[in-house]
Amino acid sequence: MSKIVIVLIFILPALFGCWPSSVSFKDAGSMPEEWKSFSVEMIENSAPNCPLSYGPQITERLKDALQNNTRLVLNTDNGGEIEISGNISGYNVAPIAIQQDDNASQNRLTIRINFQININAPESETMPLSVSRFADFESNVNLASVENQLIEEINDQIAQDVINKLLSNW
Repeated sequence: MSKIVIVLIFILPALFGCWPSSVSFKDAGSMPEEWKSFSVEMIENSAPNCPLSYGPQITERLKDALQNNTRLVLNTDNGGEIEISGNISGYNVAPIAIQQDDNASQNRLTIRINFQININAPESETMPLSVSRFADFESNVNLASVENQLIEEINDQIAQDVINKLLSNW
């Protein structure tokens, strides 16, 4: 009996010491409380060979990702605590996985965007962010037939990079 009491005396405080003081399903994250809204300016396209529709497409993907993955609300008046603008600086297709007879078995679509993230609260700050993401496809496939799928895959990665930059304790 005394062994059980001694074990309980040592184990119970250890268990209750590890017990969480509060449990919540609301993610506070590392985002400052002052941040309530964001805006995204149309991402400019200055990359050769880039489809004209890509700027609006990545802009809308960023808006959706920020609304769905953070507590920030879209401010349609081009204001808010977070203002994001950007420039598409690269849109390239290059061969990779060169095999015999100098033939590539795969090609790579690479998209590069330079973002400017302006923070208006709690203090005014500017965060530059340069993102370069890629997706591979078979060389025997025409780019036009897989381009939309590749762009969606790359856009998801780029949007996640922007969110990670905002949520990190830069």
